[in-house]
Amino acid sequence: MTEESEVYFDFYESIEICEKHLSGKLVTLRQKLKQKAKEEKHFRFYSLYNHIIHPDTLMNAWKQVRDNRGSCGVDGVTIKEVEEREGGVQSFLREIEQSLVDRSYKPDPVLRVYIEKANGKLRPLGIPTVRDRVIQTALLLILDPIFEADFKDCSYGFRPGRSAHDALKMIGKHLKEGYCAVYDADLKGYFDSIPHDKLIACVRMRVVDGSVLNLLRMWLKAPVSEKPKGGGQARIKRTKKGTPQGGVISPLLANIYLHWFDRAFHCTRGPAEWAKAKLVRYADDFVVLARYIGPELEQFIESKIERWLGLEINREKTRIFDSRSQGETLDFLGYSFRFDRDLYGRRLRYWNLFPSSKSLQREQDRLKEMTNCRKCFKPLRELIKEVNDHLQGWTNYYQLGYPRKAFRTLNSFVRKRLTRHAQRRSQRGYRPPSGKSFYAHLSDLGLRYL
Repeated sequence: MTEESEVYFDFYESIEICEKHLSGKLVTLRQKLKQKAKEEKHFRFYSLYNHIIHPDTLMNAWKQVRDNRGSCGVDGVTIKEVEEREGGVQSFLREIEQSLVDRSYKPDPVLRVYIEKANGKLRPLGIPTVRDRVIQTALLLILDPIFEADFKDCSYGFRPGRSAHDALKMIGKHLKEGYCAVYDADLKGYFDSIPHDKLIACVRMRVVDGSVLNLLRMWLKAPVSEKPKGGGQARIKRTKKGTPQGGVISPLLANIYLHWFDRAFHCTRGPAEWAKAKLVRYADDFVVLARYIGPELEQFIESKIERWLGLEINREKTRIFDSRSQGETLDFLGYSFRFDRDLYGRRLRYWNLFPSSKSLQREQDRLKEMTNCRKCFKPLRELIKEVNDHLQGWTNYYQLGYPRKAFRTLNSFVRKRLTRHAQRRSQRGYRPPSGKSFYAHLSDLGLRYL
């Protein structure tokens, strides 16, 4: 699997649409669109633009962007500045509406930033301006229910009511049922390699509104603004393929494109029928599980992904293996599946699910950075509160399966880091109160053990 979709370290500027936070009219419209799409599988929606530019849709889109607290784009305009400008949010949305009505809207360049990956390499992100994010969210509000009606049950990424935990539980279910031969796929630079023409063709299978398709084309071809490392004027680059990671609309477009692989896999001539194979996909990460993976199944996957969709499989990271073999581990979305022996010595084996070694190492690196006494000069109680808040988020995601061993490892690591931090900050050597261990003293100061 790729590291991009590990949910706890997810970086996409995606906005999860919450129906209860939308206006009643918009909720009703979205329900009608979804119902129409469900009932008529071949219907193509031809009049959506007026719904997108409607003031009610734009206001709901603004609220979603505001609540997401994204950063500013190339224009430097923040959400707070929009709220404090003359005329406020209403004036801002009227300007957007007018530009969409008279067709004068042009997207701003996407701000290119980089975040460090677990292997030390840099991953590029594209951050649209607040204005562009509002329009993208308005489009997402209208398109999402249409395509959601088509998506297969095997898809879990960036979909309402579905999560990474659901995908992991489904993999565990298939493994217990005996589908233990695994094709663990890795797509090379998926978001940066989607062909624009094929992606638009996929959208056109459901949406033929020319104004909507024109918006999508403009966002796909929006230039990228990148500042040189040594400073100076930003360079503007044009993109010929891919959808920028960081854009509000990018997760939906990524799902729309790979949906056609899901369809081919589950059609009457697909491996879900003739090989009884199972597919579990989270965005661009997917695994295929079967009782046996032969050349025919392998060839089907690779031909559909590479020749049909025009993507590239990373052969170095893609694996085919029997997950029941000793020492084999299936890593997916930050977790590891392993067929382990019973802890009590009985002649039993079970499917162990626990945080992967990479996830655990990444968390230790993050905690090490937080408790670095050369950079952090906060009082111990304040630092412990920050560590608690951070660990709570990590624990919320890594609570599936049997995480106890990983939790004990982190507890010990945090205790040692905080002890070292306290001792180095004190010139006389920090000591807990008389009769108390560091374990008990840190607990008294508020440290919550996992």
